[in-house]
Amino acid sequence: MDQAVTWASPRPLILPNPADPRLTERVTGIDQTGQPVDTSVTVERALTLYLNAQEIVTMMTIGDYPEYLALGYLLNQAMLGPEDPVEAIDYDEDLGVVVVRTPGATNFEAKLKKKTITSGCAQGTAFGDLMEALDQIVLPAAPLKTSWLYRLTNAINTIPSLYLEAGAIHGSVLCREDQPLVYMEDVGRHNAVDKVAGWMRHHGVPGGDKIFYTTGRLTSEMVIKTVRMGIPILVSRSGFTAWGVELARKAGLTLVGRARGKRFVALAGAERIVFDQDLSYVADEAGKHRRKGADEDA
Repeated sequence: MDQAVTWASPRPLILPNPADPRLTERVTGIDQTGQPVDTSVTVERALTLYLNAQEIVTMMTIGDYPEYLALGYLLNQAMLGPEDPVEAIDYDEDLGVVVVRTPGATNFEAKLKKKTITSGCAQGTAFGDLMEALDQIVLPAAPLKTSWLYRLTNAINTIPSLYLEAGAIHGSVLCREDQPLVYMEDVGRHNAVDKVAGWMRHHGVPGGDKIFYTTGRLTSEMVIKTVRMGIPILVSRSGFTAWGVELARKAGLTLVGRARGKRFVALAGAERIVFDQDLSYVADEAGKHRRKGADEDA
């Protein structure tokens, strides 16, 4: 076996916990033959975010790491700047409320209206402010070795996860070279990204030498969030949108999609890629990497 494609690094600092009884439920039904089945389904619950006394948004989430989700949401929506102080983050599980407290009022509190985000793909965004911020960020010229890419995708596909246990969920992974560092999941792909962003801010972790992996599509918002985190490389097993590609090229972000087995496509920032892996030692994606009982979730 070629060691270049075998992952033996330490497990991520944070990774999914499919055994957590709060995150999945067992539900009975029937299959295509009419036979009874008992299967795991992902739990979603409402979480209302406050910035000081202002109600910002109600999100549908699986409910883990609510403090990271709240902080990352505010950062990625440009409601908090990278250097803005945060005094406290208070979470009440019974009420389903998380409050981010700052020393003074922010520019957004007076003008934001309440929004509700479902577990689908539509997410409200202060888009003009985000686009303006995008123009001000310069990403570092960090390399992406293909040997790292193949080891990462193999590692991420085989880590125990809610996706493998129950499906109906998206994952986001913060990586350095060929090592996954933080693996977050949620019913909305943006929630999973925001949890990683919140973790990075809370622990003072920079993005310039990192790779960001997502199971979701490479859309404009996914590109903007990655750039706002200062991460120069974004990888997904899914495909692209045209605007996502356009923004990635404008921002100098390396955009790699359809990364499955030995295949991938880079539509932006290809100059960062170092082709150091012999593809004859890389296997195609195995069926065991897919969710139990289904071909694949959208």
